[in-house]
Amino acid sequence: MVGKVVENAAVEVVYWIHWGERPKIIPQTGGSLKVTMTTREEALQYGMTFPDVYQDMPFHDTNWVLVRCKRNKKAFLWTYEYQGSMRINIKVDPAWRDFWRQTYESVIPGYHQNKEHWNTVILDGSIPDDDIKRMIAESYDLIVGRKRRGTHVGNDKDRK
Repeated sequence: MVGKVVENAAVEVVYWIHWGERPKIIPQTGGSLKVTMTTREEALQYGMTFPDVYQDMPFHDTNWVLVRCKRNKKAFLWTYEYQGSMRINIKVDPAWRDFWRQTYESVIPGYHQNKEHWNTVILDGSIPDDDIKRMIAESYDLIVGRKRRGTHVGNDKDRK
């Protein structure tokens, strides 16, 4: 999906290039319109929707904010700014690692982490929200040791 941010507009046009769909117009009332996650706050807000998680700053550096699972204290979402862009590190199943890296230029091997099991996602607006949320959800599932039963986007009825 390719989208466009429109400031102070009444509508936003979202072009779907996957599955041959026609462009869709999504009405919005006032304010800025966004197609994709681009800020630390948005990533952290989504990360905090998972059960039994908390935010942590283990390096005592406000640039590095993590979301961890309370049960095992493992981090599944790292947020930080690097080279002028907001980034997240997420755990990835090696079977999907290369898929994400080949699909989006903004998905690269994990910065300062095991390149086989971690991806870095540059939040530059080029990746649709649903895909970013799916990557974060898969990271959470890997950390808690649960197999996915479906796509974790929007209302998360499949989580227990």
